[in-house]
Amino acid sequence: MDGSLASILALRWAQVIASVMNAGIRALTAWDFDIPFGSVTPTVPDPDRQAQRICSLTVERAYGTSSPGKVAQAIRRGPAAKVLLDESLTAQLLILGSRGHSTLSDVLIGSVSTTVGRDAKCPVLIAYGTALPSTLWAHADVEKLPTTDP
Repeated sequence: MDGSLASILALRWAQVIASVMNAGIRALTAWDFDIPFGSVTPTVPDPDRQAQRICSLTVERAYGTSSPGKVAQAIRRGPAAKVLLDESLTAQLLILGSRGHSTLSDVLIGSVSTTVGRDAKCPVLIAYGTALPSTLWAHADVEKLPTTDP
């Protein structure tokens, strides 16, 4: 969660899917920073607190006062793609927002959503665009969803 519209959209998708799957939601904010050469102090004072603030504000913007039960919040230090790939080892599903614009670094090393979508160890939903999920999903009959035998 980084406060972006894409993060808010991902949380709204999580709300709908969690209600269908009878699952919890965990909002995760990853943070990382480079210390400038020759510097001995971080450039962001108390980055854990900043990350927690950003995560909390994103959850608040996504749900307002109608929070879907308990939304756990977690803060992890490290590059976003690596943190999410580590989370994919134990998660049932990762839901990411995609900002939909690429930069030179995305072309050279790949975007977070591309990397996670390709390498995650669990299913990944990448929410593109700005369309909100339909509330009809929340009323889907889970018993009628297709299943596969392991």
